[in-house]
Amino acid sequence: MIAMKIDFVSDIACPWCAVGLGALEKALVRLDSEVQADLHFQPFELNPHMPPGGQDLGEHLTEKYGSTPEQQAQMRQTIAARGAEVGFTFHPGGRGRVYNTFNAHRLLHWAESQGAGAQHQLKKAFLQAYQGRAECVEDTEILLAGVAAAGLDVASARAVLQSDAYTLEVRERQQFYTQAGIRSVPAVIINDKHLISGGQPVEVFEQALRRIASGEVA
Repeated sequence: MIAMKIDFVSDIACPWCAVGLGALEKALVRLDSEVQADLHFQPFELNPHMPPGGQDLGEHLTEKYGSTPEQQAQMRQTIAARGAEVGFTFHPGGRGRVYNTFNAHRLLHWAESQGAGAQHQLKKAFLQAYQGRAECVEDTEILLAGVAAAGLDVASARAVLQSDAYTLEVRERQQFYTQAGIRSVPAVIINDKHLISGGQPVEVFEQALRRIASGEVA
């Protein structure tokens, strides 16, 4: 059994991060007898300057990428199909609006200290809220509902949100990965040196992790 540290750098605003996480999870199940994964979720904000209330998704994608409504609809179909392959169901109309996710990242940082698997469960709860149900993830009660769904202490999480706790820590981690060259997510970093970029299929994750575990990748 090979111990493997995995840093999953991502944002719940990124639909490909839901695809990538699902694929990584399935790959780790396949490698259960070979790899013991130590999984950490690291922050990356796709839209750090998004104001309160967010922005219409179609408007945002057009402004940021120059895509047309037809191209956006096709991309939603592609993402939905990829999500279905790994067991994730996206909201049929997309997210609706794009929201600031910094408070979600603060709670994910807090969850890292709340016991084995806590951060992972909270990440999945937030992805379900945003990508699966198109909920407003800048809303305190939506975030706390995710905390409850993950089985974590809601009162403690509310105290985090009512303070500036973990603000500096999240900013520092984001800066670290940006300075390391991360420009898009998901970015999956193995043992602090191997990078798997994007929402790859299960087979790609499985093959890459097996090669790293066997020492084939220098």
